[in-house]
Amino acid sequence: MTNKPTGWEEIPQINRDLLAPLQTTTWRYFLWVGILGCFVAAGLGAWTYQIQTGIGQTNLHHPIFWGSYIGSFVYWIGVSHSGTFISGVLRLTNAEWRRPVTRMAELMTMVALIVTALFIFYHLGRVWLFYYLIPYPNQRGIWPNFRSPLMWDATAILTYATASTIYIYLPLIPDFALARNRIQGWRKTVYRWLAMGWHGSQAQWYTLETAIRIITPLIVMVMISVHSIVGFDFGMALVPGWHSTIFAPYFVVGAVHSGLGMVVIGLYVLRKVYHLHDYVRTEHFEKIGQLMVVTTLLLAWLYFSEQLTVWYGKIPEHIAVQDSLLYGSYAVPFWFMVNCIYVLPLITLVWPRFRRWPLGLMIIGLFINIGMYMERMLIIVPPLGHPRLSFQWVDYFPSFIELTILTGTLALALLLYSLAIKFVPVISIWEEKFGRTHGQHH
Repeated sequence: MTNKPTGWEEIPQINRDLLAPLQTTTWRYFLWVGILGCFVAAGLGAWTYQIQTGIGQTNLHHPIFWGSYIGSFVYWIGVSHSGTFISGVLRLTNAEWRRPVTRMAELMTMVALIVTALFIFYHLGRVWLFYYLIPYPNQRGIWPNFRSPLMWDATAILTYATASTIYIYLPLIPDFALARNRIQGWRKTVYRWLAMGWHGSQAQWYTLETAIRIITPLIVMVMISVHSIVGFDFGMALVPGWHSTIFAPYFVVGAVHSGLGMVVIGLYVLRKVYHLHDYVRTEHFEKIGQLMVVTTLLLAWLYFSEQLTVWYGKIPEHIAVQDSLLYGSYAVPFWFMVNCIYVLPLITLVWPRFRRWPLGLMIIGLFINIGMYMERMLIIVPPLGHPRLSFQWVDYFPSFIELTILTGTLALALLLYSLAIKFVPVISIWEEKFGRTHGQHH
């Protein structure tokens, strides 16, 4: 970012194209926001009803006390971690094709973190007692339960949210300054405050470059360590089907796998809606498709290793869980998940021509995320539904209240992302300019 070609800051066409989503809004956007708002209101009403009447409105009963809420928590925290991880790795490797991808992935992180935190409160039931999740002493000398996975999950979210906010905000400063100079109204005041007096001097660029170089490797390491904690929540337990040393790397790779699928969905939709074909090109889909092949193979190897170990060990309690997945009560969602996560990506993404088809790649990304969500649920429910005493075996399916809350939360994620792209340039403008002028200069 130092020694930039002269005149790179002012490229009018890029300014117009990438600031257009912030300046123009159609009736379709308001209709979309209104529809999402209705679903969010329905989810809020269901949650209010659950608080008033108790957690018994869900199907979370003995022995399954973790269900759709914790499964959704694990899925969404994986998506949130993968966004900045993907961006950080692309920055560390200095991949030139990263420029349209990083900002979309980073925004995905912030939205997913907000959604992730909600699921802890859904699961608590008595949400007014949330302060027991915070590791602090009080006058009575009573500390929260350090053995509670929810406490460590809350700590992980807070740690990652702090680091991610810094990582996402730094590259936004030059774009906030550009928006400050070109957008009027109340947003101009907000952009002026967020730009922190940025005027593009060499000293400011050097400071920004240094800060990004420092925070980028840190955010990658934080993602791996923090998401490993989520895997440890399961691997450290003695529950059949959970007690495994492979859960930490498996959770990290699974998070990246679902994150790549989510990024490619966002790339396709935003490219289509805002006519960003000159910036989000076929080569970007092809590169992400190649990464998805790598994560598919790595995740398949980890999952096969885990299941092979269970099958070969023949421990009755563990075999009972595996049998329920292979040909028992959870066989249908299990085999659908296997096809979504492993089979379908492998038989399509290995073909270069398919990877250059944006719509096809978006569909694969959608199937991957559906499969990963089901996989997170299948990690949690079957082991809890098959305790060591067989007379306690039960099945589980979310109640109507749970489904309504889950749907409303998904709508909230889409709503927050839709609102964010009206305030933040969805593609880093200064990086896009530098990338093009840097290429022309060389």
